[in-house]
Amino acid sequence: MESALPSRAGAGLSPRWAVVGASGFIGSALVEELTGRGLEVVQIAAPRLLLDPSSEIDAVVAESDRHSHELESLGRRLSGVAVVVNAAGLAAPDSGADASLFGANTLLPVVIARAANAAGCARYIHLSSAAVQGRCEVLDESAATRPFSPYSRSKAVGEGALLAYLAEFDSDDSPEVVIVRATSVQGLDRATTVQLRRVATSPIASVARPGNRPSVVSSVRGLVDFVAEVGAHRHSVPTIVLQPWEGLTTSHVLELAGGRTPTMLPLAVCRAVLAVGFAAGSVAPPLRGIVRRVEVMWMGQAQNATWARSAGFSETETGRVADVLRGRAVEASRQ
Repeated sequence: MESALPSRAGAGLSPRWAVVGASGFIGSALVEELTGRGLEVVQIAAPRLLLDPSSEIDAVVAESDRHSHELESLGRRLSGVAVVVNAAGLAAPDSGADASLFGANTLLPVVIARAANAAGCARYIHLSSAAVQGRCEVLDESAATRPFSPYSRSKAVGEGALLAYLAEFDSDDSPEVVIVRATSVQGLDRATTVQLRRVATSPIASVARPGNRPSVVSSVRGLVDFVAEVGAHRHSVPTIVLQPWEGLTTSHVLELAGGRTPTMLPLAVCRAVLAVGFAAGSVAPPLRGIVRRVEVMWMGQAQNATWARSAGFSETETGRVADVLRGRAVEASRQ
C-alpha cells in the first residue's frame, strides 16, 4: 500500500508550483502544461554553476553546501511552493567534459534540493535522463547507471549526488524527492527533432532487422503531462521513475519522420559497426554520443516504466509523438 505524502504536504498539495529553468525547451512546455491546469507557477531562471568534471559524488554533495548565495536566492523564490521541478540543465549529448556541463547537470540538482528543503516544499522533481543507464538492454527505475559519455556521466553523477544527499539529510519533514528519467524527448522545432527528420528523409535512414524493437523516442507533451501527474500524485512516488514508452518502434519512428519505410540492415552488420564506433569513442569521448544516437535509431531500447504502469499511465500514446515527428503544429497546443 502506498504511504501518504510527507508531512509538509498536509491533506493535499497546494496549486503553487515552481519550475527552475522555466524558459528552456522542457521548462517552457511544463509551464504551459501547469498553467493550463489552473496552477500558479513560479518561473525561476537557473543559476549558472561550475563544477570540476572529475568530481565524485561526495565532493558534489559537499560543494552544494558552499553556494550560500544561490541557496538563499532559490530559498526565497521557493517560499510557499508545494512542488518544485528542476527542468534546467544542459542537453548536450555530444559535449566534452567541461565545468559548465557538470555544474548544470550534476551540482545544480543538489543545490535545488537543499533550497527546497529550507523553503519547506512538499515535493521536488528532478528531471534526469534515461541516458544515465546507457546501453543496458532494458531501461528501468533502478539506481544502477552505465554512463557512456561526458553528458550521460554528468547526469548519472547528478543522480548519485542527489541520492547521497537524501541518504545523509532526509527526514520526515523533508520534501519527497522524485527523479524522473526522460527518454529521447522530441519537440516540433527542437534541433534534435529537425535533425531526426533530416536523417529520416535521407538515404541513411535505416534500422536493424526486423525493425520492430521499441524506440525511446517520445514527445515533450508526453513528458510534461507525466511530470504534472507525478507532482500532483496524492500518494508517495518512488525516488526514481521512468517516463512511459509512447508506443513507437524503430521503423515506425523513421516512417513517421521521413514519410517512407527505412532500409532494413542485417543485425550482425549493425552490431559490428557500432562496436567499431564505440571503440573509437574511447579515444574521443564526445564521439560516443553520436554513435549512441545511431545505435538508438538502429536498435531501439526496451523500457520498463514500472511505476507509470502501476499508477495507470498508458504506454501506447502514439498520437502526440507521431504529430511531432510528422512536423504537425498541433504539438504546440495543449493536448
